[in-house]
Amino acid sequence: MKVVNRIHSRKAGKRVCSCFDWVEEIAVAVTIVVLVFTFLFRVGTVNGISMLPNFTGGDRLLVTNIHGDLQQGDVVVAVNVLEEPIIKRVIATENQTVDIDFDTGTVYVDGQPLDETQFGLENGITVKVNTSEEMISFPQTVPPGCVFVLGDNRLVSEDSRYMAVGMISTDNILGKVFFRIYPFDQMGVIG
Repeated sequence: MKVVNRIHSRKAGKRVCSCFDWVEEIAVAVTIVVLVFTFLFRVGTVNGISMLPNFTGGDRLLVTNIHGDLQQGDVVVAVNVLEEPIIKRVIATENQTVDIDFDTGTVYVDGQPLDETQFGLENGITVKVNTSEEMISFPQTVPPGCVFVLGDNRLVSEDSRYMAVGMISTDNILGKVFFRIYPFDQMGVIG
């Protein structure tokens, strides 16, 4: 009888050890995932239509905190600009001059018309809006440590053209969008 009890307690002890091993492995995996998504990547959801046709409401994107120097065409998520985080496209970086011809819809960077076909947009995309006191005057030179951003859907996008947003400090850039997770039929690298 004592021999049988020892065998059962050894088997029970092995099961308990096995369960603790699983719990430990799961805890380590969860910790790694939390650290990666806290310090390296974030998942963001597009809200609104200001980035049509490239991004639609409900798109889920991976945003990286490690983005190095931002380049023209990068899609970024900025915080502390409006009430909610915004997703916009970098049009100009520090010390570049931006001008917009609202009659023709042409954006100029350092005197050169911006070729927006490289961003998946029609060339000469419409940027016409009712000019008002809410808009900044052009041309504008981007100050050091800032970027000038525009939404792809210029008719509805509240972006650097408006005083409420203006030039965005790189300190307010949460990260650069680099991968679309959802919808699955559009999943892939951005850029």
